[in-house]
Amino acid sequence: MDAGVKNNVEAVRRSKEDKKVLRKQLKASHTLLKHEGISTVPQPTKSLVVANGGLGNGVSREELSAALKEMGELETLIMHPHKPYAFVTYRSEECARKAHIQLNGEKLQCGENSVTLYLSYVNSVTCEEEVSVLLPEGLVLVEDFVSPEEEALLLAAIDWSSTNDDVTARKALKHRRVKHYGFEFRYDSNNVDKGKPLAAGIPQDCLPVLERCVKNKHIDILPDQLTVNQYESGQGIPPHVDTHSAFEDTILSLSLGAKTVMEFRHPDGRLVAVVLPGRSLLVMKGESRYLWTHGITPRKFDMVPACDPQSPASTTPDISSYSSLTLSKRGTRTSFTFRKIRHEPCGCAFPSACDSQGAPSAPLPPSAPSLPCCHADAALLEEEYVHRVYDAIASHFSSTRHSPWPRVCHFLSSLPAGSVLADVGCGNGKYLGVNPEVIAVGCDRSSALVQICGERGFQAFVSDALSVPLQTASCDACISIAVIHHFSTQERRLAAVRELVRLLKPGGQALIYVWAFEQEHNKQRSKYLKDQSKEHPENHSPTENTQPAGDSQEPHGKSSIHTSRHLEDNNRPVDNIQGVIDGKLSVHTNRTAFNTQDLLVPWHLKEGKKTVEEESREGGKKDKRKEKSKKTLGNTCSAYSSSSIAKLDCNPDPSPGFLSNVCFGSGLDTSVSTHSPDSKPSASCDTTQAPSSALKLESESSPAPVFHRYYHVFQQGELELLCGQEAGVKVQSSYHDQGNWCVILVKDLER
Repeated sequence: MDAGVKNNVEAVRRSKEDKKVLRKQLKASHTLLKHEGISTVPQPTKSLVVANGGLGNGVSREELSAALKEMGELETLIMHPHKPYAFVTYRSEECARKAHIQLNGEKLQCGENSVTLYLSYVNSVTCEEEVSVLLPEGLVLVEDFVSPEEEALLLAAIDWSSTNDDVTARKALKHRRVKHYGFEFRYDSNNVDKGKPLAAGIPQDCLPVLERCVKNKHIDILPDQLTVNQYESGQGIPPHVDTHSAFEDTILSLSLGAKTVMEFRHPDGRLVAVVLPGRSLLVMKGESRYLWTHGITPRKFDMVPACDPQSPASTTPDISSYSSLTLSKRGTRTSFTFRKIRHEPCGCAFPSACDSQGAPSAPLPPSAPSLPCCHADAALLEEEYVHRVYDAIASHFSSTRHSPWPRVCHFLSSLPAGSVLADVGCGNGKYLGVNPEVIAVGCDRSSALVQICGERGFQAFVSDALSVPLQTASCDACISIAVIHHFSTQERRLAAVRELVRLLKPGGQALIYVWAFEQEHNKQRSKYLKDQSKEHPENHSPTENTQPAGDSQEPHGKSSIHTSRHLEDNNRPVDNIQGVIDGKLSVHTNRTAFNTQDLLVPWHLKEGKKTVEEESREGGKKDKRKEKSKKTLGNTCSAYSSSSIAKLDCNPDPSPGFLSNVCFGSGLDTSVSTHSPDSKPSASCDTTQAPSSALKLESESSPAPVFHRYYHVFQQGELELLCGQEAGVKVQSSYHDQGNWCVILVKDLER
């Protein structure tokens, strides 16, 4: 090929690339206007918006700033929390013009990932005023409490190579390494055996530090118990309140090595995230020790301020109003937590959280399951704690699912006539008839719920949500409402998203709803929490089954953080916030704020005074749907609740595993039916229906069963990051809707 032809080929290739970049740039501008209200302008200005160059998609301030500074001197660079874009203002219009030409369509390497930048001009950039919030009462952070020399001495005092568990009670937990001194903290009972001190007391090298704590009045008496935790990057500890009956009031936590973010959460949902720099001392007393949970979310990066906010020691900058942010990679951190063993019952001012004063607990299944460690374990967990439960409660569940949510209806109503819609995890089919102009089909893992769909005149079939028997690219739209949160591993949740994307035609849309960890939004509680105080302020389990109402359009409410240098990042993947003690899942107390991401949620069947047969004789004919369902399903357990009666017709050969999921008359309010917002069965493996003859209720004195359903509740930004891992699809918009995180995905036209 001669030089002239080669040059022409190169020119054509460059022209095609330029046109592609222009299309992408225009598309990014349109998306910013439609979903963020950011107007771009065609004429050059000093300011630009950088699409794909935000903290929300893993770009740090340093990485973006370095690329932008090559084009000229910067005036400002603003990176808002959780946003996939940034704003830059140059000293001159000429520099901005150069950046617009040179950086558009360029790839920026961010750690192991790369992003493609698209820049557009904007007239002006506004920076919100930064505000601060109060720290939890009784919480004090003392930076640089130990010197670098003391830090090295303390770290050397801990011998991780020792295997003598009788001396230091060394443990290898899922998210960290642990050693105990003085007394062992037992994770199976969340307490200490006060009559069995360990051979190894608190190391001598710790005594000068503790004596300084007493001298500075951080604590009144020397502690006698030490727990050393070592965290690698990406590891954390579940949020928890140190057991009241085990330890006295003051708790000291010394952070050595890398800095991290510790999150404090009030039972009403308020969150304060505190950055713990290396060599800092955290002192917890009073309310911050007894009432607020504290924990460290497992992740490899934290969102932090890029400069020092000038905040008083008793306040913390609010991340939602902070604009000078960056990402900070975590390293290895070792914490020394010092506590004093309590020998008398706790008499604190927080009886609702105090085990000494009889704080209530949720009903526990006879054998609490563990978080799965492999695909097979996950399938078994979901079979027992999702599929079988929903088959058993299908009719009762359906009776509480009758009102479609407004924003889901808006999505469905916006679909053009003739569109093909797939509702994956359709439950009782309440969304299949919203838009009569579309061709709607549903599928669900529960054959009992699919049967109800058929009785209501809807097209539905039994299917695994990870393998829907529909052709690839056959649907104009898909919805997945309250389904993906029932998958018990990150890989399976991603596979569920991938299956939705597979079904979509290029340009098709998918709407996904999952239950949110954050049930308080913009200082307003979701209906799930509000019903507690409105109906039963003294009890966490109201008598009515409720679902979210309203049509929230705002992003998630504010979260906050304390330090002069760092902020929290809720926009990274999270393994588990809390609740898995010694590998076991905890049971959530209904109508309360979450303190764990992986949990079991009780479903209470109402206790009837008469059998179904007695009710039938007094009331005439049975409900036709129930009778038909009973005849058709055979081995499928059905639960009826419209007349406050529970009956489960079952196969005479019950599964022992399934029975372990059901409690009778234990815990709180077993005579009421309480559950989560619009929860549904997921679909994940082909197994048999749940037999359970032992659950049949025949007498007035029979206790009501309590079923436990597995959930992974999502943190802010987690759903967007999950969807962002699937190639060929973009998050068009995301929002918080009455205690749920929601996204609308769009499949690329090029796929």
